[in-house]
Amino acid sequence: MDTVWLQRFQAILDLIQVGVLLLGVLLGIGVLLIIGNTIRLEILNRCIEIEIMELVGATAAFIRRPFLYAGAWYGLLGGLTAWLLVTLALVLLQPPVSRLASLYRSDFELAGLGVTATFIVLASSISLGLIGSWVAVNRHLRGAEPS
Repeated sequence: MDTVWLQRFQAILDLIQVGVLLLGVLLGIGVLLIIGNTIRLEILNRCIEIEIMELVGATAAFIRRPFLYAGAWYGLLGGLTAWLLVTLALVLLQPPVSRLASLYRSDFELAGLGVTATFIVLASSISLGLIGSWVAVNRHLRGAEPS
């Protein structure tokens, strides 16, 4: 009887794990789109400045660089916000989880993000910011944006 229950519980955990992974991918795509759109708006606000730089011979890398920095900062700030929200959620959830675990005579505790996971979150968020800004700037520099 207990084996069947454990198999069902493991199947539920597998389903939740796949659902969380899909949600993470969708949120990553959302971050790319949001940062790309934000950088595109910055490009449109500085369009005349970009045209003048192109007229005086600025390279694409020179024009692209400040927008990449902005995208990296947006990504870093988003990653720090995500880390802070996860940490806050763990702090708020720990007392009820401890109370539930004590009812089952267990000392289960929620584990927060470790140092490695924190660096992975921050590096991923910076990378998403860079990719989003790279795409937005390249679209503008190639003339894909309407004038």
